[in-house]
Amino acid sequence: QVQLVESGGGLVQAGGSLRLSCVASGRTLSSVTMGWFRQAPGKERVFVAAITKSGGGTYYADSVKGRFTMSRDNAKNTVYLQMNSLKPEDTAVYSCAARLFGFGSSPSEYNYWGQGTQVTVSS
Repeated sequence: QVQLVESGGGLVQAGGSLRLSCVASGRTLSSVTMGWFRQAPGKERVFVAAITKSGGGTYYADSVKGRFTMSRDNAKNTVYLQMNSLKPEDTAVYSCAARLFGFGSSPSEYNYWGQGTQVTVSS
């Protein structure tokens, strides 16, 4: 089992920045691939970013590429999502997730989920 707890969400103006954190417990973080997803009201959950177990590789959705950076600190059992140049369309609940095998963007392939943190970007 892996328990995930996100933090760092909030209200920010367009063009601003936020850094989300996700702390894992119950399993060594270096044994799982981590991802960030978001869900806007009335819409499906979509992939934002993923990072390999070692942190050596990352993958981003086109909509956030160049603006968001995902990183991990396995010693602290924490992954981060640095979000810069935020836009109103980035408004959503952001959730981190862990998968035991493989690497990719499909939510159905992730085994464990956090409860999410709200990010609201005002125009």
